[in-house]
Order: sequence, then C-alpha cells, then structure tokens
Amino acid sequence: MKEKIKFVINSLIGLFYPDYCAGCNEPLMTGEHYICLNCIADLPYTYFNDSRRNLVNELFWGRITKLDQAYSLCYFKKKSSLQNLLHSLKYKNRPEIGQELGIFLANELEKIQFTDFDVLLPVPLHPKKEKKRGYNQSEKIAEGIAQVISKPIDTKSVVRKVYTETQTKKGKIERWDNVKDIFTVKRPQKLAGKHILIVDDVITTGATIEALSQIIEKEVDDVKISVTSVAIAKTL
Repeated sequence: MKEKIKFVINSLIGLFYPDYCAGCNEPLMTGEHYICLNCIADLPYTYFNDSRRNLVNELFWGRITKLDQAYSLCYFKKKSSLQNLLHSLKYKNRPEIGQELGIFLANELEKIQFTDFDVLLPVPLHPKKEKKRGYNQSEKIAEGIAQVISKPIDTKSVVRKVYTETQTKKGKIERWDNVKDIFTVKRPQKLAGKHILIVDDVITTGATIEALSQIIEKEVDDVKISVTSVAIAKTL
C-alpha cells in the first residue's frame, strides 16, 4: 500500500512539476530518468560490435603500443540530442547524465564481452578545472560503467599536472601540442600488471588519450590498455 501511495504522489508531482529530458527538453514520462526513451532510441550508435569498421581501433593503431581493445558507444553529431546531453554533463552541472550514459555504455561493453579489464581510469582533469566544474565528467561516466561492471575506479595514480586550454577549436597538431607532457604517473605500482580501461566522454583526434597512454606505457610495468568513450567524432 505504501508503495502505491508513493507512486501516486510521485506521479502527481511529475504531472505538475515535470522533469525534462536533457537531450530534447521534453517532459520525462514516469519511469524515465534524465533522458527520454525517444532520445535513447535516436542516439547515433556506432554498432562497432556488429563487425562494422571500428574507427576507435583504427584511430589508435600505432599510437598506443599496448592497446588491447577500443570502443565508442555513439558517433558525435552536432546539433543532436547527444550533443545536448554531453553539453549538459560538462557545462550545466548535470553529473547524473554522465552516470546514465556510462550505464548505457557498460551495457554495450557487456554485450561484446569487453569486460576483462582490471581498473577504470577516467581521463584526468587538472584540479583547477575540476574544481571549477565541480566534478570530472569522465569520472562520472566511469561511475556508471562501474554500476554495471563491478570494477574499481582509479583517480589517484595518474594526474594532470598542466592546465590546458580547451581543445574544441584546435586542429590535430595543435591538440597534440596542447596535451603532450601534461600527465604524470604518481603511483605506477598500483597500475603495474593491470589491464587499464581509459574512459573519456568524446574522442576527436585522440591526442589526449594518446598522451595519457604514452606516459602510462613509459612509467608502468607490464601494463595493457583499452579505451572507451561515449562518443567518437566521425573524422576517418
């Protein structure tokens, strides 16, 4: 009886004070959380698990020496509901969007049996930028993944030591110049012998992940690296 009463009360609250989808700004229906079912269905999924050309693997071939697997859930498209979701995550103080997208991503990783990693490593933010934003969006995505695939999240072993400008309007060479030598490994022994899954929100040129992977490969013994993200820019 208590559950029925709670359901009715929540339904009435939702009727008069509805939450809105972060993707399309339409009112959420009962049972929807942060993202409506229409936006979930319309996400530009990559379907790399259906033997299609895996652009993430191709992007990092030869750039990450110890690469094992790579996967992105969606293609990034401008003026799409996915762009709205990621914008809300990064700039509108909506960390729960990252967790929800991480859950979607983890469900796909399970489908393709991409779960043999030991630890989740969100791409680090510089402390100044993380303080300004209030959280690391990649860490929130990793938290969503960990809810589905029970693996630890490591946010201490590798840190971002250089505060960099936004990468948004930079070209490939500028992006690399902007991120090389910006990371440092603080606790190499914690990562030694581990299969690390690097987690990011959007992969564009791959410069940040390449820089992060290179310092890990240099400083950590017997390491294996995989990469995943919510989205990849379709540039290849």
